[in-house]
Amino acid sequence: MLKVENLHSGYGRIQALHGIDLEVGQGEIVTLIGANGAGKTTLLMTICGNPRATQGRVLLDGTDITRLPTHKIARLGLAHSPEGRRIFPRMSVLENLQMGAVVADPRHFSDDLDRVLTLFPRLQERLNQRGGTLSGGEQQMLAIGRALMSRPALLLLDEPSLGLAPLVVRHIFDLIAKINAEQKVTVFLVEQNAFHALKLAHRGYVMVNGRIALAGSGAELLANPEIRSHYLEGGVQA
Repeated sequence: MLKVENLHSGYGRIQALHGIDLEVGQGEIVTLIGANGAGKTTLLMTICGNPRATQGRVLLDGTDITRLPTHKIARLGLAHSPEGRRIFPRMSVLENLQMGAVVADPRHFSDDLDRVLTLFPRLQERLNQRGGTLSGGEQQMLAIGRALMSRPALLLLDEPSLGLAPLVVRHIFDLIAKINAEQKVTVFLVEQNAFHALKLAHRGYVMVNGRIALAGSGAELLANPEIRSHYLEGGVQA
């Protein structure tokens, strides 16, 4: 579904990605782990068209989207739930979800809203509440729900566990698995919580300094001594 070939990207003279190659197959959950500053968020943003790739290409279902504007990429079935959630804090939960549906066919809005609220019943209870007054976990649910309102075939998730309590983190990862299994949405997940991410994922990649250093199944990477040493020790298995 998603194929990234020899992708280079950055900000001005600062090169952040150095020839990234990876694939996400239809129906998979694929995770990308790595330390802060490795280039994970830049990769997701480049896939979405901002910043632009300086070299290489991004294919979505065989269509080259490398030079397309972000709104056209979204209309092709790709949604992005960004790092830090970035909901609209002054808007209500319902208004946030309406914003997510802008690129979708309005005829499906009611069905899509019901589907998201069934997945996140907490949002149903807070539908008229301002997004900025929600808890961190509820805001993350809202960010994912907003992305799902665009009816994506591929969902990009950037650090969905960031800043959340361990119990909430487990709940969010359970919901990601449910989205993939029940709603048939392919997921590309960027995470620093390597234990949960690799346990959930069918396959994974490890990024170091803007390059892919390792790749394998989630189970293989979990068992890798180097991965365990660098990413799984020190209490990150919450």
